[in-house]
Amino acid sequence: MSVFAGLVERLADLLQPLFGLSAAAAAIVLFTAFVRLLVHPLSRAAARGQRARVRLQPKIAELRRRHGRNPEKFQRALLDLHNREKVSPLAGILPSLFQLPAFFLLFYLFSNATIGGRPNELLGHELFTAPLGGRWTDSLGDGGPLGGAGLVYAGLFAVVVAVAAFSYRLTKRSMAANPALTGAGAGSGSGGGRGGGKGRGVTEPAAVPGTGVVAKVVPFLSFFTLVTVAVVPLAAALYVVTSMAWGVVERAALHR
Repeated sequence: MSVFAGLVERLADLLQPLFGLSAAAAAIVLFTAFVRLLVHPLSRAAARGQRARVRLQPKIAELRRRHGRNPEKFQRALLDLHNREKVSPLAGILPSLFQLPAFFLLFYLFSNATIGGRPNELLGHELFTAPLGGRWTDSLGDGGPLGGAGLVYAGLFAVVVAVAAFSYRLTKRSMAANPALTGAGAGSGSGGGRGGGKGRGVTEPAAVPGTGVVAKVVPFLSFFTLVTVAVVPLAAALYVVTSMAWGVVERAALHR
């Protein structure tokens, strides 16, 4: 921790002529960009997995046709298909998992008054007028939501909402292109009533139990970042917002 704190301090010193008192905040943004570059290969792999799942749609449609009367058999066949094709629906979460250590590192550094038995000098740095070790609730008691620190958080919240809205559109579009994994069309018959003809009585099952609910909730998950930004130290919140913005731009580029 002392070594990392020293690195942040030195980087802030290098950036001080350009960013003044916000040099440490700029150092955190650069650190975030470095972490995102390290996990970029995982993001590319996740994008390839998404494209592979789209290519499997004809085979998934055939499984629905063959096992439409037996939801459990359909689910097993779908999982077997993904295993054979080496496509994992969970690949998309790996970039986020590998970023967690960096987030907790910043959270720890800016939550403790001492590092390595010495006063934590990082707590003296600010983003404009907001202390990097402070939280949103602190800004409410120091000038209110329209005070200096409050306006910094208002800016961060605005960025989160804008990025989350864009992420919402990307997620909805991605799920619409992959209906078999989200249970789209579940419960709809391919025929008519009792006297129906072709495909009478066949009901399409959901791909995996509960995915119908997940498909409705997942597009809104980015908006929950507002809660994280409000409760963690500003340095960690800055990491989250920067990483979130990077991730959305990266997704848009990789899924073109």
